[in-house]
Amino acid sequence: MPVETPNKLGNFLRDRRMRLVPVAFGFTTGRRRTQGLRREEVAQRANISPTWYTWLEQGRGGAPSADVLNRIASGLMLTEPEREHLFMLGLGRPPEVRYRNVDSVTPRLQRVLDALETSPAIIKTATWDVVAWNRAAAALLTDYSKLPREQRNILRLMFGNPRVRAAQDDWQSVARFVVGSFRADAARAGAGAEIAELVEELSRTSPEFEALWRDNDLVAAQGEGVKRLRHPEIGLIELEFSVFAVDGRPELGMVVYNPVNASDVERIQSLIGRDS
Repeated sequence: MPVETPNKLGNFLRDRRMRLVPVAFGFTTGRRRTQGLRREEVAQRANISPTWYTWLEQGRGGAPSADVLNRIASGLMLTEPEREHLFMLGLGRPPEVRYRNVDSVTPRLQRVLDALETSPAIIKTATWDVVAWNRAAAALLTDYSKLPREQRNILRLMFGNPRVRAAQDDWQSVARFVVGSFRADAARAGAGAEIAELVEELSRTSPEFEALWRDNDLVAAQGEGVKRLRHPEIGLIELEFSVFAVDGRPELGMVVYNPVNASDVERIQSLIGRDS
């Protein structure tokens, strides 16, 4: 006897459909045999044929297109992780990344940064624009609040700001790491089009950036390491850094720099006190 293949896609669609409340979408409750939306109601919301949607739930009709899956994800109000799971079930691959440009973070995320009193921390986009930071970062790294919004970019600072360049203990190594990591982040987030103008600008204004960018083998995705800074007021300081993904926000990354010893903590505290 052949073993029947479980209809994982149909089961997932049915489960999510039955979780939705009809009245929330303007459908009358009436006499319903089961909870949730009817198949034809999901099809209506997804702008696809009711027959085609029924076949998908029944495991018939072959593989759906990416466009159909995106419509169904919208019709079922799927979260981003649920949408990714839908694509894995329907096509055997995750959906193409859709990059979202942002210029701010939620108050809750800002409070996470602020709770790190002696650990400089920033939130950056996949195009390496800094959109949030804490007091320690402003004191030790860069006070982004004093920069125009378009200058709050790590690449522009690294290759165009003499003060930032002078603060790096080994600028050449840091620059190589920054360009490689930037390339990897932009590719992962599907931000190729978004970085084109920035890459053109930096290639025109910085021969060093242009040379590093031409090196197509230069791709880095290191999530942690050590950074050494030469601060004009407190001297050389060593920091361990870690990069964290922001759950549900693939276009954002949080970078936290932790001082390696008690002496460095005290020096950062004194620096923050001077800027208060």
